Amino acid sequence: MYLDWSDAPASAESTSSGVSAVMETNKKGASETARTPVFQREPPPVATVAHATPSAVMDSELAESVSGLGSIDRAGGRVTVSAKRMINARADVNQLLPLKYSWAWEKYLSGCNNHWMPTEVAMQADIALWKSSDGLTDDERRMLKRNLGFFAASESLVANNIVLAIYRHLSNPECRQYLLRQAFEEAVHTHTFQYIVESLGLDEGELFNMYREVPSITDKAAWALKYTQHLDDPGFRTGTPETDQAFLRDLVAFYVVFEGMWFYTGFAQILSLGRRNKMVGIAEQYQYILRDESIHLNFGIDVINQIKIENPHLWTEPFQQELRGMLREAAILEASYGRDTMPRGFLGLNAALCEEYMHFIANRRCGQLGLAPVFPETANPFPWMSEAMDLKKEKNFFETRVIEYQNGGALRWE
Repeated sequence: MYLDWSDAPASAESTSSGVSAVMETNKKGASETARTPVFQREPPPVATVAHATPSAVMDSELAESVSGLGSIDRAGGRVTVSAKRMINARADVNQLLPLKYSWAWEKYLSGCNNHWMPTEVAMQADIALWKSSDGLTDDERRMLKRNLGFFAASESLVANNIVLAIYRHLSNPECRQYLLRQAFEEAVHTHTFQYIVESLGLDEGELFNMYREVPSITDKAAWALKYTQHLDDPGFRTGTPETDQAFLRDLVAFYVVFEGMWFYTGFAQILSLGRRNKMVGIAEQYQYILRDESIHLNFGIDVINQIKIENPHLWTEPFQQELRGMLREAAILEASYGRDTMPRGFLGLNAALCEEYMHFIANRRCGQLGLAPVFPETANPFPWMSEAMDLKKEKNFFETRVIEYQNGGALRWE
């Protein structure tokens, strides 16, 4: 099986209409191929949706329905699949079954089976190399510290977005179930950077505060946060075209840009060191993070495409152009970050290649969302990323704990 980890294959490979094809599951040995969900097409529900009913009473009822914390409707009927929707659903969000979006549940199960902890990865070789006067070049050390500084705060920013914004407004219980798993994985990733900082004896204040002190990192965080801040407003409600589009912008900003674009320069930087047998413990942890993040990305793309199908009036031409502009801006910010972290580059990697890679990734993300590309056609400058993400390898039981094998015996890469 070929795994194109250079841009994390999404389970929603969108066509021009934004509808995914179905990929068959094919077991090979202990591994399983990705499974692409079928996005359900359905007629609009009979019940009047919120954006067609401006009444404050209806808005209040919808808000209670979406939160799941409203008063219990003792006379309410049982939930049906047809009543479930991604946003603005009036179906009881506290009832997981019957499932409508099986792909969301499968991603939750994949996340559980992929469970890992950073402390299971040995760091002795990394510690020795970091302390060695000639183990890493000055350029490699600068890159590594800036890379850790970006990720250390970014995982928390993504987790905050899940808990404080997305979970509140996504009105489907199986999707919420996955969000709970994702939030835990973001906590594991934050733990990873604490573990690395502690192992190498780095200045924790310097690393964890870089998102406020290093302009190239601050600019990215500030760009993404502007899409979350208004969703955290207690008065914000989905249910109108304007607010529904605001929610879609947030999904694009964090799932497609933050996790699906910006993280990939960082992955390439660290995995390039690992390819040269440098900082192998950190590289191994990044492999597991990338496996998690690829499923996060796929989930976000699936949710966006399903919202498009259920709410086609939101996907206007001006809105599509706005989203394309977001991806273009994100690529520009990432190119600036690449120049800052690698002003001179090092063996096999430099800022120009990372900018080219970001153009390749941005166009791929556009295709997955059913948008026109934002850059001229670009080849992938890092084809080795596919090989770098193959975790199905044997380990020496006397050197490190074997964690390549999933719970249940097989790795799943969605």
